[in-house]
Amino acid sequence: MSRLLRGIWRTIDRVRRLILNALFLVVLAVIIGLLVQDRTPGVPDGGALVVAPTGALVDQRAYVDPLAALARGGALAEETLLSDLVQAIELAAHDDRIRLLVLQLDGLTQSGLSKAQELGQAISRFRASGKPVVAVGDSFSQDQYWIAAQADRIFLNPMGAVLLEGYGIFNHYLRDALDRLAVRFHVFRVGTHKAAVEPLLRNDMSDEAAANNRRWLGELWDQYRAGVIERRSLPLAALDDYVLNIDRKLAAQGGNTAQTALASGLVDELKSRREVQQWLIAQVGADADGAFRGILAEDYLRASRHLLSPSDKPRVGVIVASGMILDGEQQAGVVGGDSLASLIEQARLDDEIKAVVLRVDSEGGSAFASEIIRQELLALKAGGKPLVVSMGSVAASGGYWIAANADRILATPATITGSIGIFGVLPSINETLARWGIYSDGVGTTPLAGSLRIDRPLEPAAARAIQASIEHGYQQFVGLVADGRGLPVARVENLAQGRIWAGSEAVGLGLVDQLGTLSDAIAVAARLAGLERYHPEIIEPPLAPGELLLRELSGSVAVWIGQRRADTLLAQAQQHPVLSMVGRWLDDLVRWNDPNARYVYCFACARL
Repeated sequence: MSRLLRGIWRTIDRVRRLILNALFLVVLAVIIGLLVQDRTPGVPDGGALVVAPTGALVDQRAYVDPLAALARGGALAEETLLSDLVQAIELAAHDDRIRLLVLQLDGLTQSGLSKAQELGQAISRFRASGKPVVAVGDSFSQDQYWIAAQADRIFLNPMGAVLLEGYGIFNHYLRDALDRLAVRFHVFRVGTHKAAVEPLLRNDMSDEAAANNRRWLGELWDQYRAGVIERRSLPLAALDDYVLNIDRKLAAQGGNTAQTALASGLVDELKSRREVQQWLIAQVGADADGAFRGILAEDYLRASRHLLSPSDKPRVGVIVASGMILDGEQQAGVVGGDSLASLIEQARLDDEIKAVVLRVDSEGGSAFASEIIRQELLALKAGGKPLVVSMGSVAASGGYWIAANADRILATPATITGSIGIFGVLPSINETLARWGIYSDGVGTTPLAGSLRIDRPLEPAAARAIQASIEHGYQQFVGLVADGRGLPVARVENLAQGRIWAGSEAVGLGLVDQLGTLSDAIAVAARLAGLERYHPEIIEPPLAPGELLLRELSGSVAVWIGQRRADTLLAQAQQHPVLSMVGRWLDDLVRWNDPNARYVYCFACARL
């Protein structure tokens, strides 16, 4: 019997291996086919450039684990590089083959006003070339609508809506919950307005934090309204009237959201998807499939690579610092102290790179990692290469720490910056454990032995030592800003204390030199290096083979007018405030790894 069972098992095992090998060969053949086929599309003569971002607009795509991505079907995170869209639009502005720019924004889940402003400037330059711009959508969220408003005409689906609500910052406060759980967080901070740890200490927002947030949120909303009113030629109070009186406006239109947007002057026409197609065909003609003749921005870039890489020009290096700042080596989407310092060193040692632009899109993190990065930037400057910082949506706390010593700092009007302050957090769960009959006891050679364990109460001497270290870190932060910006320490102290500033405010305060985009920052760096002809070059670690394969596979996925993707809707669902806030706190607390437990981080700095 045992011999029979072994025979059956060997047969099953052979069949199993045969099936797996066959599947492997099929997958391998598909992959090879995707890689070797010519997927570079032709640019239609007299056609349209279609800008159809999916997911969030970002300065740097987050690292994707190849195995995890393959397990879910090879899907990448929904992200679109802002620089790709800007580059495609600027190339198309001077390309006689492109007659029209189409903004299809249904797949965009988040842009933030700062990145929208940069994209808007590229759209403005396209319009200045004499070519029209049209925006189409099933509905428009607040982020989507600001970009759509930069078009000459906006078409909205008759079942759609324009959803505007203004800007706000709403946190969840955990003091009572932590008390009930008997979890105590020992918080050490400097800065009256450094509100990053308030959710651990309070049940509501402090008056100081509320006043600071109300000021910069108001500045951003003013910019949002101005950007729409100017392009749409609306009365000054039009957007406030639309938001504040939306109930009455809807009632006047029988509850029809699309008709309400049309009557309020926010869109030009209501058109179904089919009607949009027909209108576009009338402008640029139809292709072989009966759709309008157009090319996606990412396909257009692939077809135009020969225009982007002149090898005979000096280079301006562009290094992206996007995400939370943590110690050590980190993957893309997180700023690693060691990994970013290595890229800066690479730029310093490369004789072909004459200047460097550091693109900062970070709310900060580890003070230690921030200082490691700053020291390498100082070495770059000491080597004679100009350093220019371009601020993205957020360059606050640690993000400002690494920016402060640049030769020039540029920001968009909606950049969130400042938040010059520092804090430390140490949890104690000894009371929580005691409720379950679990106690920690022992002996040590000094009273401080074991004092930083989370299962023991924090010794007063250790608490005093930590507070002294935090205060020293704050003075270091203020001092490096004063030195880098050429400001008196007392002046920086008045701007610090954790206060948050919009880029438009930071210029007048001396924290930022001028308003401008990444393209503007590259031009400034070239001028400082004395370059008349130059080529910007992204400096980044090479993709691993698995990531490169996933990028190639993802490039075969097209997003056309009217399509909406299930994973985009899922991403929107995951932005539920409760899930987002709790997940963010847990994720951040687990990842924090500053060796001195000192953090320059801004929780309130949403990418609005």
